[in-house]
Amino acid sequence: MAKILILFAHPAFEKSRVHSQLLTAIRGMQGVTLHDLYEVYPDLNIDVRHEQSLLLQHDIILFQHPFYWYSAPAMIKQWQDLVLEHGWAYGRTGTALRGKMAGNVISAGAQESTYSKEGWHKYTIHDFLLPFRQTAMLCNMQYLEPFVIYGTHRLSYTGILEQAVAYKKMLEGLRDGQAKIQ
Repeated sequence: MAKILILFAHPAFEKSRVHSQLLTAIRGMQGVTLHDLYEVYPDLNIDVRHEQSLLLQHDIILFQHPFYWYSAPAMIKQWQDLVLEHGWAYGRTGTALRGKMAGNVISAGAQESTYSKEGWHKYTIHDFLLPFRQTAMLCNMQYLEPFVIYGTHRLSYTGILEQAVAYKKMLEGLRDGQAKIQ
């Protein structure tokens, strides 16, 4: 059984309809560690050694966040800048993450059709997630197919619950060795 670390970052979690249900669905799930970065580091003072220790204890690292301005909330970038050090996570001697898997769990307000060359945003979600894929490659990790919930602004409560069930099932599959690598 693989151990999964979810690095969760939502700067306005109290307003979230989607992520609150996703987290409720997976609380206490065997093999899954939920790590809320804004809760643990409200002052943005990240404990690099602690974070690196968490990474070493897990096989799969997922960045879970809303898709803000075609990217992740600032906390994720801060975390990456500080924790993924040269010589530790990448570089000639940076092999700590070799063989692990990484991926994204994101919510997007717009419909999936708007994330295409013909759509409103002119690019796919996969295009926008290129920095995450490239970071995984640089750290000698495999990048997983992202779990994306589209159209969250118009999603009904029932639709959100269905997505939460799908999320839990996806995590169970990852944990139990059924990963989809991109």
